[in-house]
Amino acid sequence: MTITGAIEGNIPAAVTPFNESGELLLDDFAEILQWHLSQDADGICIAGDNGEAWALTLEERKKLAKTAVKVISGRVPLIMGASAPTARQTIELAEIAAVSGVDAIMTGPQAYVLKASRREIVSRFEAIYKAVPLPLLLYNSPRRTGLNLDVTSFRAICNAVPVVGLKEASRDFFHVTHLIHHFGKSVPVLIGPCPFIIPGLTLGARGFISTGPELFGRKAADILTLINERPGKEIRGLHYRLTRIYETLMGSGTWPAAIKKALNLLGVPAGLPREPVEPLNPVDSEKLERVMRELQLLDEHHSGSQS
Repeated sequence: MTITGAIEGNIPAAVTPFNESGELLLDDFAEILQWHLSQDADGICIAGDNGEAWALTLEERKKLAKTAVKVISGRVPLIMGASAPTARQTIELAEIAAVSGVDAIMTGPQAYVLKASRREIVSRFEAIYKAVPLPLLLYNSPRRTGLNLDVTSFRAICNAVPVVGLKEASRDFFHVTHLIHHFGKSVPVLIGPCPFIIPGLTLGARGFISTGPELFGRKAADILTLINERPGKEIRGLHYRLTRIYETLMGSGTWPAAIKKALNLLGVPAGLPREPVEPLNPVDSEKLERVMRELQLLDEHHSGSQS
Protein backbone atom coordinates (compact mmCIF):
# COMPACT_ATOMS: atom_id res chain seq x y z
CA MET A 1 0.00 0.00 0.00
CA THR A 2 1.28 3.46 -0.89
CA ILE A 3 0.24 6.00 1.73
CA THR A 4 -0.73 9.21 -0.03
CA GLY A 5 -2.49 10.92 2.85
CA ALA A 6 -2.72 10.86 6.60
CA ILE A 7 -2.82 7.90 8.95
CA GLU A 8 -5.86 8.01 11.23
CA GLY A 9 -8.54 5.96 12.96
CA ASN A 10 -8.31 2.93 15.21
CA ILE A 11 -4.74 1.62 14.98
CA PRO A 12 -3.92 -1.16 17.46
CA ALA A 13 -0.33 -1.73 18.54
CA ALA A 14 0.23 -5.46 18.14
CA VAL A 15 2.11 -7.50 20.72
CA THR A 16 4.93 -9.87 19.76
CA PRO A 17 4.31 -13.40 21.10
CA PHE A 18 7.15 -15.41 22.63
CA ASN A 19 7.15 -18.82 24.27
CA GLU A 20 8.63 -19.70 27.69
CA SER A 21 12.09 -19.99 26.12
CA GLY A 22 11.82 -16.52 24.60
CA GLU A 23 11.44 -17.83 21.06
CA LEU A 24 9.42 -15.85 18.53
CA LEU A 25 6.05 -17.41 17.66
CA LEU A 26 5.41 -16.28 14.09
CA ASP A 27 2.26 -18.34 13.52
CA ASP A 28 0.69 -16.81 16.62
CA PHE A 29 1.83 -13.37 15.48
CA ALA A 30 0.01 -13.90 12.20
CA GLU A 31 -3.10 -14.94 14.13
CA ILE A 32 -2.91 -11.80 16.25
CA LEU A 33 -2.76 -9.64 13.12
CA GLN A 34 -5.72 -11.46 11.60
CA TRP A 35 -7.65 -10.89 14.81
CA HIS A 36 -6.94 -7.15 14.73
CA LEU A 37 -8.14 -7.03 11.13
CA SER A 38 -11.32 -8.88 12.10
CA GLN A 39 -11.97 -6.18 14.72
CA ASP A 40 -12.11 -3.50 11.99
CA ALA A 41 -8.71 -1.92 12.62
CA ASP A 42 -7.90 1.05 10.37
CA GLY A 43 -4.19 0.25 10.51
CA ILE A 44 -1.79 -1.89 12.54
CA CYS A 45 1.44 -0.94 14.28
CA ILE A 46 4.10 -3.61 14.93
CA ALA A 47 7.41 -3.57 16.80
CA GLY A 48 6.35 -0.72 19.05
CA ASP A 49 6.21 -0.63 22.84
CA ASN A 50 3.55 -3.35 22.99
CA GLY A 51 5.67 -5.33 20.54
CA GLU A 52 8.67 -5.26 22.92
CA ALA A 53 10.79 -3.56 20.26
CA TRP A 54 13.72 -3.30 22.67
CA ALA A 55 13.95 -7.10 22.85
CA LEU A 56 13.93 -7.82 19.11
CA THR A 57 16.97 -8.74 17.03
CA LEU A 58 17.36 -7.38 13.51
CA GLU A 59 16.60 -10.82 12.09
CA GLU A 60 13.43 -11.07 14.17
CA ARG A 61 12.34 -7.66 12.92
CA LYS A 62 12.72 -8.92 9.36
CA LYS A 63 10.58 -11.96 10.13
CA LEU A 64 7.89 -9.87 11.82
CA ALA A 65 7.78 -7.37 8.97
CA LYS A 66 7.64 -10.08 6.31
CA THR A 67 4.84 -11.89 8.16
CA ALA A 68 2.85 -8.70 8.71
CA VAL A 69 3.12 -7.59 5.08
CA LYS A 70 1.92 -11.00 3.94
CA VAL A 71 -0.99 -11.19 6.39
CA ILE A 72 -2.23 -7.62 5.97
CA SER A 73 -1.77 -7.66 2.18
CA GLY A 74 -2.41 -3.94 1.81
CA ARG A 75 -5.84 -4.01 3.44
CA VAL A 76 -4.85 -1.33 5.96
CA PRO A 77 -1.67 0.70 6.51
CA LEU A 78 1.12 -1.23 8.25
CA ILE A 79 3.32 0.84 10.54
CA MET A 80 6.53 -0.43 12.11
CA GLY A 81 8.35 1.04 15.09
CA ALA A 82 11.90 2.19 14.37
CA SER A 83 13.52 4.14 17.17
CA ALA A 84 17.04 4.04 18.59
CA PRO A 85 19.31 6.59 20.31
CA THR A 86 21.16 7.57 17.12
CA ALA A 87 19.86 8.34 13.65
CA ARG A 88 22.25 5.75 12.19
CA GLN A 89 20.80 3.01 14.40
CA THR A 90 17.26 4.11 13.62
CA ILE A 91 17.99 4.09 9.89
CA GLU A 92 19.10 0.46 10.16
CA LEU A 93 15.73 -0.40 11.68
CA ALA A 94 13.86 1.70 9.12
CA GLU A 95 15.66 -0.02 6.24
CA ILE A 96 14.28 -3.37 7.41
CA ALA A 97 10.77 -1.92 7.27
CA ALA A 98 11.29 -0.41 3.83
CA VAL A 99 12.80 -3.53 2.25
CA SER A 100 10.00 -5.66 3.71
CA GLY A 101 7.24 -3.50 2.23
CA VAL A 102 6.01 -1.78 5.40
CA ASP A 103 3.99 1.38 4.66
CA ALA A 104 5.32 3.77 7.30
CA ILE A 105 7.65 3.91 10.28
CA MET A 106 6.84 5.21 13.73
CA THR A 107 9.79 6.95 15.34
CA GLY A 108 10.47 9.53 17.99
CA PRO A 109 13.27 11.68 19.34
CA GLN A 110 16.44 10.02 20.54
CA ALA A 111 16.07 8.05 23.76
CA TYR A 112 18.58 7.66 26.59
CA VAL A 113 20.40 10.96 25.97
CA LEU A 114 17.48 12.74 27.70
CA LYS A 115 18.38 16.15 26.29
CA ALA A 116 18.56 17.65 22.80
CA SER A 117 18.39 21.01 21.07
CA ARG A 118 15.64 21.63 18.53
CA ARG A 119 18.25 21.54 15.77
CA GLU A 120 19.45 18.12 16.93
CA ILE A 121 15.89 16.79 16.97
CA VAL A 122 15.04 18.11 13.51
CA SER A 123 18.37 16.93 12.06
CA ARG A 124 17.64 13.43 13.33
CA PHE A 125 14.35 13.21 11.42
CA GLU A 126 15.90 14.76 8.32
CA ALA A 127 18.66 12.13 8.33
CA ILE A 128 16.19 9.28 8.81
CA TYR A 129 13.90 10.40 6.00
CA LYS A 130 16.78 11.13 3.63
CA ALA A 131 18.12 7.59 4.11
CA VAL A 132 14.74 5.83 4.14
CA PRO A 133 12.00 7.94 2.51
CA LEU A 134 9.06 6.16 4.10
CA PRO A 135 6.18 8.20 5.55
CA LEU A 136 6.92 9.17 9.14
CA LEU A 137 4.51 8.74 12.01
CA LEU A 138 6.09 10.64 14.89
CA TYR A 139 5.88 9.29 18.42
CA ASN A 140 5.95 11.64 21.38
CA SER A 141 6.48 9.71 24.62
CA PRO A 142 8.46 11.80 27.10
CA ARG A 143 8.33 8.99 29.67
CA ARG A 144 10.50 6.87 27.39
CA THR A 145 12.74 9.47 25.78
CA GLY A 146 12.98 12.25 28.35
CA LEU A 147 12.12 14.68 25.54
CA ASN A 148 8.80 16.33 24.74
CA LEU A 149 7.88 17.43 21.22
CA ASP A 150 6.33 20.82 21.89
CA VAL A 151 4.36 22.76 19.31
CA THR A 152 7.39 24.63 17.98
CA SER A 153 9.52 21.50 17.65
CA PHE A 154 6.71 19.58 15.99
CA ARG A 155 6.14 22.39 13.50
CA ALA A 156 9.87 22.47 12.69
CA ILE A 157 9.88 18.71 12.03
CA CYS A 158 6.78 18.95 9.81
CA ASN A 159 8.45 21.73 7.81
CA ALA A 160 11.52 19.55 7.29
CA VAL A 161 10.07 16.11 6.45
CA PRO A 162 6.71 14.60 5.43
CA VAL A 163 4.76 13.64 8.56
CA VAL A 164 1.59 11.53 8.26
CA GLY A 165 0.60 11.62 11.93
CA LEU A 166 1.66 12.03 15.53
CA LYS A 167 1.12 9.47 18.26
CA GLU A 168 0.79 11.66 21.32
CA ALA A 169 1.50 9.96 24.65
CA SER A 170 2.66 12.78 26.91
CA ARG A 171 -0.26 12.35 29.35
CA ASP A 172 -0.46 16.13 29.51
CA PHE A 173 -3.83 17.41 28.34
CA PHE A 174 -2.60 20.99 28.19
CA HIS A 175 -0.04 19.76 25.65
CA VAL A 176 -2.60 17.64 23.76
CA THR A 177 -4.94 20.62 23.55
CA HIS A 178 -2.29 22.84 21.98
CA LEU A 179 -1.23 20.17 19.50
CA ILE A 180 -4.79 19.58 18.32
CA HIS A 181 -5.45 23.32 18.07
CA HIS A 182 -2.39 23.98 15.93
CA PHE A 183 -2.17 20.77 13.86
CA GLY A 184 -5.52 19.00 14.08
CA LYS A 185 -6.50 19.90 10.51
CA SER A 186 -3.11 19.43 8.86
CA VAL A 187 -1.56 16.45 10.67
CA PRO A 188 -3.58 13.78 12.49
CA VAL A 189 -2.99 13.70 16.22
CA LEU A 190 -3.41 10.10 17.40
CA ILE A 191 -4.03 9.66 21.11
CA GLY A 192 -2.01 7.18 23.16
CA PRO A 193 -3.29 6.81 26.75
CA CYS A 194 -6.89 5.56 26.97
CA PRO A 195 -8.18 8.26 29.36
CA PHE A 196 -7.36 10.87 26.71
CA ILE A 197 -8.99 9.13 23.73
CA ILE A 198 -12.56 10.39 24.00
CA PRO A 199 -11.72 13.92 25.19
CA GLY A 200 -9.02 14.11 22.52
CA LEU A 201 -11.31 12.91 19.72
CA THR A 202 -13.97 15.36 20.86
CA LEU A 203 -11.48 18.21 20.47
CA GLY A 204 -10.28 17.12 17.04
CA ALA A 205 -7.82 14.25 17.37
CA ARG A 206 -8.27 11.87 14.44
CA GLY A 207 -7.58 8.48 15.94
CA PHE A 208 -5.68 6.51 18.53
CA ILE A 209 -2.79 4.10 18.91
CA SER A 210 -3.43 2.94 22.42
CA THR A 211 -3.51 -0.06 24.74
CA GLY A 212 -6.86 -1.22 26.01
CA PRO A 213 -9.29 -0.42 23.17
CA GLU A 214 -8.48 -3.73 21.45
CA LEU A 215 -9.94 -5.53 24.48
CA PHE A 216 -13.33 -4.01 23.56
CA GLY A 217 -13.48 -5.91 20.28
CA ARG A 218 -15.30 -4.16 17.44
CA LYS A 219 -16.54 -1.47 19.85
CA ALA A 220 -13.07 0.07 19.60
CA ALA A 221 -13.86 0.97 15.99
CA ASP A 222 -17.25 2.36 17.09
CA ILE A 223 -15.56 4.99 19.28
CA LEU A 224 -14.90 7.16 16.24
CA THR A 225 -18.55 7.00 15.21
CA LEU A 226 -19.90 7.71 18.69
CA ILE A 227 -17.76 10.83 18.95
CA ASN A 228 -19.73 12.42 16.13
CA GLU A 229 -22.98 11.95 18.02
CA ARG A 230 -24.34 14.01 20.87
CA PRO A 231 -22.45 13.08 24.08
CA GLY A 232 -24.58 10.90 26.28
CA LYS A 233 -24.65 8.02 28.72
CA GLU A 234 -23.03 5.55 26.31
CA ILE A 235 -19.97 7.67 25.57
CA ARG A 236 -19.53 8.62 29.23
CA GLY A 237 -19.72 4.95 30.22
CA LEU A 238 -17.24 3.99 27.52
CA HIS A 239 -14.83 6.68 28.68
CA TYR A 240 -14.95 5.29 32.22
CA ARG A 241 -14.39 1.74 31.00
CA LEU A 242 -11.43 2.79 28.86
CA THR A 243 -9.94 4.65 31.81
CA ARG A 244 -10.53 1.75 34.22
CA ILE A 245 -8.96 -0.90 32.02
CA TYR A 246 -6.02 1.36 31.17
CA GLU A 247 -5.16 2.10 34.80
CA THR A 248 -5.44 -1.62 35.59
CA LEU A 249 -3.16 -2.60 32.72
CA MET A 250 -0.61 0.07 33.55
CA GLY A 251 -0.69 -0.75 37.26
CA SER A 252 -0.12 -4.50 36.86
CA GLY A 253 3.32 -6.04 36.47
CA THR A 254 5.98 -4.76 34.07
CA TRP A 255 4.91 -3.62 30.62
CA PRO A 256 3.71 -5.34 28.42
CA ALA A 257 2.98 -8.37 30.63
CA ALA A 258 -0.52 -7.12 31.47
CA ILE A 259 -1.79 -6.58 27.91
CA LYS A 260 -0.42 -9.98 26.93
CA LYS A 261 -2.28 -11.58 29.84
CA ALA A 262 -5.46 -9.73 28.90
CA LEU A 263 -5.25 -10.81 25.28
CA ASN A 264 -4.62 -14.41 26.33
CA LEU A 265 -7.77 -14.22 28.47
CA LEU A 266 -9.65 -13.27 25.30
CA GLY A 267 -8.23 -16.29 23.51
CA VAL A 268 -5.76 -14.25 21.43
CA PRO A 269 -2.36 -16.07 21.42
CA ALA A 270 -0.27 -13.21 22.81
CA GLY A 271 2.26 -15.55 24.40
CA LEU A 272 4.61 -14.39 27.14
CA PRO A 273 6.84 -11.33 27.46
CA ARG A 274 10.54 -11.73 26.81
CA GLU A 275 13.35 -11.22 29.33
CA PRO A 276 13.86 -8.90 31.19
CA VAL A 277 10.06 -8.72 31.57
CA GLU A 278 8.38 -11.51 33.51
CA PRO A 279 4.81 -12.78 33.06
CA LEU A 280 2.12 -11.29 35.25
CA ASN A 281 2.11 -12.84 38.73
CA PRO A 282 -0.97 -14.73 40.01
CA VAL A 283 -2.19 -11.85 42.20
CA ASP A 284 -2.08 -9.30 39.38
CA SER A 285 -3.50 -11.84 36.94
CA GLU A 286 -6.49 -12.41 39.20
CA LYS A 287 -7.01 -8.66 39.61
CA LEU A 288 -6.84 -8.09 35.87
CA GLU A 289 -9.32 -10.85 35.12
CA ARG A 290 -11.67 -9.53 37.82
CA VAL A 291 -11.62 -6.02 36.34
CA MET A 292 -12.15 -7.36 32.83
CA ARG A 293 -15.20 -9.25 34.07
CA GLU A 294 -16.48 -6.18 35.91
CA LEU A 295 -16.19 -4.22 32.67
CA GLN A 296 -17.82 -7.08 30.75
CA LEU A 297 -14.86 -7.29 28.39
CA LEU A 298 -14.70 -11.06 28.38
CA ASP A 299 -18.43 -11.40 27.68
CA GLU A 300 -18.29 -8.56 25.17
CA HIS A 301 -15.48 -10.13 23.21
CA HIS A 302 -17.18 -13.50 23.15
CA SER A 303 -20.43 -12.06 21.82
CA GLY A 304 -18.60 -9.81 19.38
CA SER A 305 -16.56 -12.68 18.00
CA GLN A 306 -19.76 -14.52 17.16
CA SER A 307 -21.19 -11.72 15.05
